[in-house]
Amino acid sequence: MRAPVPDLRRVRKVPVALVMFNRPDCTRRVFERIAEYRPEKLLLAADGPRTEDERALCDEVRAVERLVDWDCEVVTNYSDTNLGMKRREISAFDWVFEQCEEAIVLEDDTLPAHSFFPYCAELLERFRDDDRVMMIGGDNYIVDGTTPPYSYFFSKYPGTWGWAGWRRAWQVYDETMAEWPAVRETSWVEDTIGGAASSEQWRTWFDDTYAGRISTWDYQWTFGMWRRNGFCISPARNLIRNIGFGKRATNTQARSRMARLGAAELDFPLRHPPIVEWSPELDRKLFAGERRLAAEPLPRRMLRRGLGLGLRRVKETRL
Repeated sequence: MRAPVPDLRRVRKVPVALVMFNRPDCTRRVFERIAEYRPEKLLLAADGPRTEDERALCDEVRAVERLVDWDCEVVTNYSDTNLGMKRREISAFDWVFEQCEEAIVLEDDTLPAHSFFPYCAELLERFRDDDRVMMIGGDNYIVDGTTPPYSYFFSKYPGTWGWAGWRRAWQVYDETMAEWPAVRETSWVEDTIGGAASSEQWRTWFDDTYAGRISTWDYQWTFGMWRRNGFCISPARNLIRNIGFGKRATNTQARSRMARLGAAELDFPLRHPPIVEWSPELDRKLFAGERRLAAEPLPRRMLRRGLGLGLRRVKETRL
């Protein structure tokens, strides 16, 4: 029998950040899940409307701050103008980690499992001073039936649908990827991922991001993490469901298997790996699973974006 998820009211409280835009229904559902956790600090960041017609939706999204009915410090960072997804997210994350030493980060379309919060809270504390660990992800795209031996494993692919991290890691983020030209023509990419995925594909993604052909924040994050030999923690089960597929999605309205990827619960107490060590075989399965989930028709710009990166913005319309 599976062990029950800890009572969220009794789990160690970590600041929670919610990045929002213009979809009140999705935002309300994610907020309701956060409310079950009852964080002592809630950071709300929102982009501004692209048009006057969108302003009412943005205002309705921001109204979730009035739904906080527990003892909680609520701080807001609302843009009067539309910054766009990349600029809003980077500026929001900068703001969050200026305010907090550690935080759980969700977007308005990333609905977490209940166990996501105790998972993040425990691992944020456990690895707080371990520079090898730069992020705690909530995504797991392994779909071949493989069950990792522990509650989580150490991956080189950031899962960014829902995640947690520390100021000490985010402060090394470099949007410009200034180091990329120096290592591009070396074997650095191959040495880093060791055949877990296509080095040429990653080189192309880094090239396009460096040149501004891909408007994103997360390839830069991956690059910076790899340059520091850092890891993302990935859960043994997928803990995040994307509830944002639909006509108002930012990047795509297409349907895919990703829309049907559900969230599961972890067993507690967590079973910790004995050492901090990369799991290349699990990463190969992770990457293969992501490609399989994205195999149905998607806009080309989505298919060229990597594991746990652009796919956090693939949207769904139904559960």
